[in-house]
Amino acid sequence: MDDVGIDQMASFGYGGLTPPRMPNINAVAQAGLRFRNAWAMPECSLGRASFFVGQFPPRTNIYQAIGPNDLANSHVSPFATTAPKLLKKANYESGLFGKFHLGGPENNEAGNAAPHTLGWDYFYGWLGGLPGSIDTTAGGLAALDTHKCGFLPRQNRAGTDFGACFKPDNSCTDISVTGPAPHEDAPGLQCIDSGGVFAPNQTCNDPRPGWVNFNQENAYYVSPLVINDGSYVEEVPLTDMRARGYRTRIETDAAIDWIKSRPANRPWMATVSYTSAHTPWQQPPVGLLSENTISLRDSLDCGATGAGRLLQNQMIEAMDAELGRLMVETGLAQWDSNGRLVYNPAASNTTIVIVGDNGTLGTAVKQPFSPSEAKGTAYQTGVWTPLIVAGPQVQAPNRDVENMVNMVDVFQFFGEVANLNVHDEAVQTLDSTSLMAYVQNPGQETLRTINFAMGSFNYQANNTRNAPCVISTSCTQIPVSKSVCEDNQGVWWGPGYDDPSVVDNGGTGYSMCWEVNKALANDGQNQVTINPETSIGLRNEQYKLVRNITQEYDASTPNSPRTVTEEELYQINQDKNRPLLDTPDRDLLQAPTPQTLAIYDDLKKKMDQVLASNPLCPGDGNLDRVVNGDDVEHWARIAREWGKSSMYDFMVSGAFDGLTNATDGSIIQNNLNTNCDPVYAIY
Repeated sequence: MDDVGIDQMASFGYGGLTPPRMPNINAVAQAGLRFRNAWAMPECSLGRASFFVGQFPPRTNIYQAIGPNDLANSHVSPFATTAPKLLKKANYESGLFGKFHLGGPENNEAGNAAPHTLGWDYFYGWLGGLPGSIDTTAGGLAALDTHKCGFLPRQNRAGTDFGACFKPDNSCTDISVTGPAPHEDAPGLQCIDSGGVFAPNQTCNDPRPGWVNFNQENAYYVSPLVINDGSYVEEVPLTDMRARGYRTRIETDAAIDWIKSRPANRPWMATVSYTSAHTPWQQPPVGLLSENTISLRDSLDCGATGAGRLLQNQMIEAMDAELGRLMVETGLAQWDSNGRLVYNPAASNTTIVIVGDNGTLGTAVKQPFSPSEAKGTAYQTGVWTPLIVAGPQVQAPNRDVENMVNMVDVFQFFGEVANLNVHDEAVQTLDSTSLMAYVQNPGQETLRTINFAMGSFNYQANNTRNAPCVISTSCTQIPVSKSVCEDNQGVWWGPGYDDPSVVDNGGTGYSMCWEVNKALANDGQNQVTINPETSIGLRNEQYKLVRNITQEYDASTPNSPRTVTEEELYQINQDKNRPLLDTPDRDLLQAPTPQTLAIYDDLKKKMDQVLASNPLCPGDGNLDRVVNGDDVEHWARIAREWGKSSMYDFMVSGAFDGLTNATDGSIIQNNLNTNCDPVYAIY
């Protein structure tokens, strides 16, 4: 699940006043284990890398959501033992359906074949992961920003109730609705869900209008696919019907087809990597929603203040409906006479793991969690995520596990299911510990003494960064592009800015948030809050240390920023309904005592140990911590055949240049036969 933190989960005791409806996930949770003390990472790519590679960000160098300018040094390494590569040692086949977001196609030698390079036998989905922006022209019908949800609404909201749905395969369907809104989707939404562009008040007997545009992405309904089975890579264009329709359904259909085609005598692992409920928020088809949810639909406008929270609920509910269909159509469950999911884990040999990749986006956070300390930060709302395990291995199902676990432990669990010793099998140094112990032993004591999460900047050529995005009164550099910034209701201050609130600098744009504040100060305007550029969290059973690092504008040194490091100490827990959270009013360092200072010193020491657990090993590009002839061979081939960003582009004078060339070859030669012993993180 994407951007679904524990704050959304009624099955974990949360969800606020209006939790999203998740009857099928709830059924799995009741039949398995609910890990109520699980941490992921603050953003998408590093969260996913943690459970597919078993390493914290200081080892993977993936510190934020991967964007088109991030170098291969901040992608999952092709030399890493990923979960599918690990399982291949036990003869498993692996398929991934939906969002990838672990590397490529930009700055990656594998390009669109990156999923296969990382071990997946079959991939059907989207490499970058993020849906495109909503097509506010509704397929060319109107001017930009006319239709905020990407389709023409029903007549009672100044749209229409009939028209022709033209499709790029030259088919056409007349659509008309007469029932009361909103129990039938608007013809415009029905049309994009079926892959078409809607022409209002026309019929299929009329000529297709010249304005119809099949080459425009439309968030969850039109997006370019990549299909890769190892022998070929197919880039499916927007004009292909396979790239059109509701994305959550496409992800589910692809997984069902692959699972049902598996041979009976070979084990498999299917990763259904739902894009939902990541922005841009957009209505799902009415057929995936309950009656109570449908009654809220008619008043929703994707551009309206507060609509995102309700739309996200709908998107999560639609995802839950599709998960139920996936389980039923693959034989893992049945529907009862009332349409409820009946799931008996003992009836199959299949293990189900449900995870969130990071916390919820701030504007959709549920009470009592903190919207200002959510996704993108190492505060609880940003890293505390749902983890559910169900299957025949689970002893004493329908129980809560309160022990600290981390998503890197899910990587080890994949190996444990296949009876593999992952620390022996993986080439990379792991940060994981056992999850199976909790699955099989209800009385298992906590294996972790600490938990860790971190977000920061990814590596870009010559230490550049994503440009600033101002959302309300704060500035962030998480969005990877102008469109992603705007999809999150932000104002882009980077190159190509066009919002009148941006202080004009001749079109160049700004490279850092501190420069935004400098421009605002010079223009006599109020400065914005800069979100932490590096946010790190480490906890023990009762206490949590948060370290935030920010570059701030300082009028006394106007041409260079002031680096501000702030540390906070909290007592936290995972009580149901009202957990103790790490909100600013509870910082114990504001009035420290000898006891809290001792706790702070201990956690700080351990945080620094984790951060130092992967010292540089110049010349080692294949993660084996030895510089030898293998590195010479890998470098020579990559430099000759590719020459661009790779794991063999080494840091020089504190920066990567995005090239694999003679300079990198010299680094290997200068360090040949160096043995860099791995440093293991503490648990």
